[in-house]
Amino acid sequence: MQRLDINQHSEALAGSLDRFVREARVRLALLLNRAGQVVAQRGFTRAVDVMGTAALAAGIHSSSGELARVVGERSFAHLHHKGAERQLFLGRFATPAEELLLLAVFDAESSLGLVRVFFEEFAQEVAELPGWKEAAPPQDEAFERDLMDSLDRLFGSA
Repeated sequence: MQRLDINQHSEALAGSLDRFVREARVRLALLLNRAGQVVAQRGFTRAVDVMGTAALAAGIHSSSGELARVVGERSFAHLHHKGAERQLFLGRFATPAEELLLLAVFDAESSLGLVRVFFEEFAQEVAELPGWKEAAPPQDEAFERDLMDSLDRLFGSA
């Protein structure tokens, strides 16, 4: 589902996201929905980086879902990539309104364990926020369906 009223509810996320960034000691954080629509972000300095990162994260989530299916899993809850200096964590969680993805980039100041602990707290907190603790109003789902079809074509579908 894509929230058309996302701007109305994104301010409620500011405190929760700021707390996650501070407590988990991450450098960059991006909260988005499955369609790649940015809900909130911290640490990015250019809008082009935010939009590109959101599109890539949505694509990674979509393709990892297909990988999970191929190996007999329903889905993967979290993904982790470790580089020489930075690590990436991509976690999904459900709220009554919609499924959300959190992309967090961190370095030696944090750890995967710390990010996972505070991710779980963040997910629970967001699910209780106004605008996220109830289902989003009914709307045309053509945008998300078209995006998911495009991602399936791009990354392959069985």
